[in-house]
Amino acid sequence: MTEQESPRRQRPEDSPRQQRAQARRDPTEWHGHRIVTETDLGTVFEEDDAARRRRISMRRIRHGIVLVLLVGLVGAGIVVALGLVRGDIRIGSSEAIPEPTSTCPAGPFDYQDPSAITVNVYNGTNIDGLAGTAAEQLRGRAFAVRDIGNREGGSSAVFIVSGEGGRANAFTLQRTFPDSIYVPDEREDRTVDVVLGSSFAGLVPPEKVDITPAGLTCAPEEGVTPTPAPSAP
Repeated sequence: MTEQESPRRQRPEDSPRQQRAQARRDPTEWHGHRIVTETDLGTVFEEDDAARRRRISMRRIRHGIVLVLLVGLVGAGIVVALGLVRGDIRIGSSEAIPEPTSTCPAGPFDYQDPSAITVNVYNGTNIDGLAGTAAEQLRGRAFAVRDIGNREGGSSAVFIVSGEGGRANAFTLQRTFPDSIYVPDEREDRTVDVVLGSSFAGLVPPEKVDITPAGLTCAPEEGVTPTPAPSAP
């Protein structure tokens, strides 16, 4: 492999004979052409080797980065899976948000034997004798009426009042008084108060009393409660 000798290696003052003699003495010259030596080839290949080593080094760096990312993803997947199994991580579902539940006791409560229920009957209206009339009707159905009196009210509704232990008894009285409203209080016994409003016109006929287990019926609006303290009969 040869290449044309550069003009700068020839001096114009040299004669052709001198030039030939000089070419014979120079091992890299042959008939006016430069011979590519092993040193020249080594320089070229050294440059190629350096570039190849740089490419290999960059490729190894890229492979290392990809490997680290893969290991990180696998580790994160394991952590998430363990969190799901233990319940530490929860994925939101697409289920509809439930409606707020009422604080009214849902039961279901069973209809009780009236003879086992102690009832206090109060007149929350200005109608004379209303509590006595209701008390007589309750006794006619075997309810144990204890107190009969008046209570300041002014509402048309009939209220059934009990503590937590008397809810089943209150349910039984709600089925006896039409359209009545349950109101809880803090008493600890199982007695039930009935506070009569102006809408009271009598008990549900015995044959129409629904004894199917169910929950209590509370006021549809807040703030409707009977006056708690009874007055003298």
